[in-house]
Amino acid sequence: MTQSELDHLIKMANQIAAHCAPGASEAVAAEKAANHIQRFWAASMKRQLIAYFNADGEALSETAQAAILQLNA
Repeated sequence: MTQSELDHLIKMANQIAAHCAPGASEAVAAEKAANHIQRFWAASMKRQLIAYFNADGEALSETAQAAILQLNA
């Protein structure tokens, strides 16, 4: 995977986390974002995002990180 592809996944994860439940608590938004990613992302995309989170993850928002923790469980 190229850096550009990873950057795109990070951007999408952050956007999903920000827009899944605007105004809701971070826990609710993270749960909805995790559900969205689980349902609609290809397995390879999820693996790449989880690997990035486990290796670094600093470019992910707090809500996106919480969502990935749920995927990673």
